Amino acid sequence: MTIDFPNLLTLSRIVAIPVVCLLLLLDKPWGSWLALAAFVVACITDFFDGYLARTWKQVSSFGRFLDPIADKLLVAAVLLMLVGIDRLGGIHILPAAVILCREILVSGLREHLAEARVGVPVSRLAKWKTTIQMVALGCLLVGEDGPMFGPVSTTDIGVVGIWAAALLTLITGYDYLRAGIGHMAATDTAERGSAAEPTKSAEDAR
Repeated sequence: MTIDFPNLLTLSRIVAIPVVCLLLLLDKPWGSWLALAAFVVACITDFFDGYLARTWKQVSSFGRFLDPIADKLLVAAVLLMLVGIDRLGGIHILPAAVILCREILVSGLREHLAEARVGVPVSRLAKWKTTIQMVALGCLLVGEDGPMFGPVSTTDIGVVGIWAAALLTLITGYDYLRAGIGHMAATDTAERGSAAEPTKSAEDAR
């Protein structure tokens, strides 16, 4: 298996996860800003790995497998770190839990449907969800070390954004689940029909 440049970008997103986490543990203003910088670079690779793979015709099974995993690992790690260092607390842990549960649900659904060679396309609303989610996480990474926008802090923007992302997460997660269950129901119906055909044929032969 050849590791081309787009796949290296995807792998770099996974490598960035411990870097972001360690920088946050420094509990220093510059640590928060460096964590944000590492997170932004990782988010940029999320765009360029797919774009370059398509442009250079280097789309691979390994890349399709690794890209969504890298995204989910990055989001999950950042959310857990934010909760761990109390930048997300109280009721604001709820949207973080919703986002994590949705990621697990969609991952399981994609894995099941992949066995049936059925793709789950990313909707435009899901792309908006991802954008809002990444902006919100970036704001929370800086936290109180970020600038004020009048009476609104960077943390306030991050908290509002994470709630908005959680709402979109519920909507898009339901869309994926409905499409997946619809396909599974159709598959089960077809399998029952094909299993019943030999029985009918045998009865007709008598």
